[in-house]
Amino acid sequence: MSATTPIHLERPDGKGLATGSLGLWGSTVIGLASTAPVYSLVATLGFVVLAVGAQAPIAFIIAFVPMLLIAFAYRELNNAVPDCGTTFTWGTKAFGPWVGWMGGWGVAVAGMVVLANLAQIASVYFWSLIGFDLENNDWRIILVAVLFIASMTWVSWRGVEIGERIQNILLAIQYLALAIFVVAALWQFFGGTAPDPTPFDLEWLNPFAFTDWSGFTEAILLALFIYWGWDTCLALNEETKDPKKIPGRAALLTTVILLFTYVGVTIAAMMYAGLGDTGTGLGNEANADDFFLAIKDGLLGPFGWMLVVAVIISAVSSTQTTILPTARGTLAMGVYRALPAKFKEVHPTFKTPSFSTVVMGVVASAYYVGMTLISDNILQDSILSLGLAIAFYYAITGFACVWYFRKDLTSSARDFFFKGLFPLLGGLMLTGAFVQSAIDMWDVDYGYTVLFGIGGTFVIGIGSLAIGLVLMFIWYLFPRSKRFFRGESLNRDTQVMVPDEPGDLIRSIDGGI
Repeated sequence: MSATTPIHLERPDGKGLATGSLGLWGSTVIGLASTAPVYSLVATLGFVVLAVGAQAPIAFIIAFVPMLLIAFAYRELNNAVPDCGTTFTWGTKAFGPWVGWMGGWGVAVAGMVVLANLAQIASVYFWSLIGFDLENNDWRIILVAVLFIASMTWVSWRGVEIGERIQNILLAIQYLALAIFVVAALWQFFGGTAPDPTPFDLEWLNPFAFTDWSGFTEAILLALFIYWGWDTCLALNEETKDPKKIPGRAALLTTVILLFTYVGVTIAAMMYAGLGDTGTGLGNEANADDFFLAIKDGLLGPFGWMLVVAVIISAVSSTQTTILPTARGTLAMGVYRALPAKFKEVHPTFKTPSFSTVVMGVVASAYYVGMTLISDNILQDSILSLGLAIAFYYAITGFACVWYFRKDLTSSARDFFFKGLFPLLGGLMLTGAFVQSAIDMWDVDYGYTVLFGIGGTFVIGIGSLAIGLVLMFIWYLFPRSKRFFRGESLNRDTQVMVPDEPGDLIRSIDGGI
């Protein structure tokens, strides 16, 4: 069979997942929950202000641009190829099996690392809420973090519908907490009781007011990746009521809602606390890693614990939704022979990627426990390196869109912009972000560790992608992989909607998928 021979399917109605489960709202909720908006702000806002001061709001706006451009790429590719493998499937169809496999690995690496981080944060805040200030490598922190991963893995394994219902509640609590924060901050500002009332200035939104290139790039990179996670709604495309339209619309809606959320909260925080480098000021380095914790008592008094609860909920919520895209990505890789056949198993009752979901939970737990026991600093550096994996697979998606639709770009102005120019610009911006991040991470002062005489963050970030290359070549040696790497089980002409039962594929003359 030639490399371009399509694989025909007997029942092109899904991979066995729970089709028709999610509408536009459900998909958008899961996309928003995946970004962990409360925790993202807690972990990032202070550092962005330290980098660019009053230009923090415009930094979040500028960082939104490449996310929007890549969201267009996701939408267009999903309209044509509504497959839960997303970057893996689209990259393979556009550039071949080697690029596609690495795109799938980028998604998996990002998911694994962020799961470890989210679980740890949820555990740290949980113990803090009940009065225990514990070190990150304390056995109680580790135990509760693993329990969080296990419980959210169970929810993901149990079914997408139960996950959606839980996420509706958790996301509502997050946005309620953010609304209370904004109202309380503005109330105190206008009432004259804010610790450092700072009137709003249009200069905060001036993109030409940045004075330091290093600070600008640092802020944009920080802001860029707090948008990450919206693509989860694309990984659930086969489980939506309209796989070709709903996921793309949900992705665009998610990114726009996040833009208003981040900019709105940032402006309110600046008006309330100011930019000073002492006390509750956003320029105080002591508050940078947890601004909410620093101001919660002054802002909400005896109800300050609400912000702590919101961070816990945000982290736990994102833990569950982060499992979803990786499990579905590896499910698709299993179906198309890019991974062992076990990965294509779907639970007969719950209609979820049973084996892939469990593997994701187990691997994330093992990674978290192992890295914490070896060195919490190394774990923190792996989290700092997360941007490399994200920029890597987002850029692949943007370029895949341009190349996949290359023959359509002159058909209309719409196709030129949405299938060509916008995805290309997004891919180039994220490639630039990848290169700039790598350069910054090389510096021994960037993170918490130094490995081989260079920044440990660089070693971990680039090393994690390099491990993917090694695993890909190892898989290439197995007989089951041959049809994938020859471009037979997945190519541009392959029908991507596979049967309800993965075993129902029509077998081709040389063995089928």
